[in-house]
Amino acid sequence: MKIMLSAGEASGDVHGASLAHELKNLAPDVELFGMGGDLMQAAGVKIFRNYKDYNVMGVVEVVKNLRRIFRLLDDLTELARVERPDLLVLIDYPDFNWRLAKRVKEFGVKILSYIPPSAWAWRKGRAADCAKIADEFVAIFPFELPVYEQAGAKISFLGNPLVDTVKPSLSKSGAQKFFGVAESEHVVLLMPGSRRQEIKLILPEMLAAAKILSATKPARFFLPLADNVDEAEISRQVQSSGVEVTLTRKFRYDLMTLADAAMATSGTVVMEAALMNLPCVVLYKMARLNYFIGRMLVDIENFSLPNILMGKKIQPELLQDEVQADKIAAEISKLYRGETHREKVVADLKISCAKLGKPGAAKRVAQKILEVAGYEKLS
Repeated sequence: MKIMLSAGEASGDVHGASLAHELKNLAPDVELFGMGGDLMQAAGVKIFRNYKDYNVMGVVEVVKNLRRIFRLLDDLTELARVERPDLLVLIDYPDFNWRLAKRVKEFGVKILSYIPPSAWAWRKGRAADCAKIADEFVAIFPFELPVYEQAGAKISFLGNPLVDTVKPSLSKSGAQKFFGVAESEHVVLLMPGSRRQEIKLILPEMLAAAKILSATKPARFFLPLADNVDEAEISRQVQSSGVEVTLTRKFRYDLMTLADAAMATSGTVVMEAALMNLPCVVLYKMARLNYFIGRMLVDIENFSLPNILMGKKIQPELLQDEVQADKIAAEISKLYRGETHREKVVADLKISCAKLGKPGAAKRVAQKILEVAGYEKLS
């Protein structure tokens, strides 16, 4: 049996690797191949194209890279035509993956959408369009189901894989020793995201906010680097900012257990922080044209996942022109350990995380994938 996977960004690579690991445990003889990253490759997926070579964000950036993107689409379509997998698993990355799915569907290949397009937030009509293409959908948040169910899609929520993967590796004392952090010190994390455009637009304001805090409410600043970011470029920005920030690639979740709060670009990392009881000031900023287009299409009150799960703003969000150093610093200062406001935020984060379901999501999704693919040996 052959299963093709398509993941086009860092978070998809993480989810794809978890699925691949469970698929190999359940069905060692199943061949896994497609687009993904280093994590998926290490988990046993034969990577035909690495997403890092094509990772762009925003309308303007996509337009600039259209030729390369369409060539990638053609290449993956041809791969599916030649290999004829029993199932194509789309892992998020909707604008690309659904074009691929529509093409591959013509070959008689079944389609499963894992982390389907956010039709609950914008372009609700997509749910009906996608339901005509995919045989099955698996969501990672319970609030995604209604709009797809109304569109006639076969969709399920089997839990969120972050519940299993977001765990510290060290004891608290071990983490303090590794990072050289004393019990009495305040720690603030800078988490600017993994995309170049996010880093370019948001990191300078984070660094400026850290500089303000250094003068008003001193803390140790750490920047955990995403796997695919350019460390040299980040280091240059940090050095030119005039604030001391430690860059690290190791023990990210352990670092979260030590931190008082984080400045974080909206995305999966905010949910990871929530699972580690780490409050965030959540930031989102894009090129003005992209933002203008997005505001016409998106209809949601909150944009960070813990707030959406709770249906209210339990931790601060700063959007577009609100992403300013002084505002970030002011919000972070309310989240230092010992602040009453922090205790309330942490309590709400625990409630939001409980909505993600029980451990074992990746295994349950892998079982669903094999079931849809028609794997006969699955007991």
